[in-house]
Amino acid sequence: MIRTIQETDAKAIQELCQVALGYDADLNLVQSQIKKLSQDHDHHIIAVYEDKVSSRAVAFVHAEIYEGLYSEAGLNILGLAVSPDYQGQGIGRELMTFIEKYAINHQLLYIRLNSAVHRLDAHQFYQSIGYRHDRTQKRFTKTF
Repeated sequence: MIRTIQETDAKAIQELCQVALGYDADLNLVQSQIKKLSQDHDHHIIAVYEDKVSSRAVAFVHAEIYEGLYSEAGLNILGLAVSPDYQGQGIGRELMTFIEKYAINHQLLYIRLNSAVHRLDAHQFYQSIGYRHDRTQKRFTKTF
């Protein structure tokens, strides 16, 4: 079942970030980010897929409204993660369909996302649901 993220999902989200995405996420940070971002309905859309038996979040999608001086408004997928135990069951597809319907219902013209070069299975998944690879980029960061 797809539902809105809740603060009680923090531990499950932290684990998903680690096992499905490879991010070493701090639980306290995940908790505070869920609290902050889930209240920002104008910019962030965060949904989880809940296991019917355990009521535990086993997948999530996080998107933000993306609009620039050079582009119409769309959605930027910041994260899509499905527990390895639940992959191959259509959950990622359901979450992406949920986000696509959100975009259409809010007159957003596109969805974009980035996927690490080494995540070949993810690339194949996105292509299988109609997304196309349109560029190769390098990411630059500066930490303060």
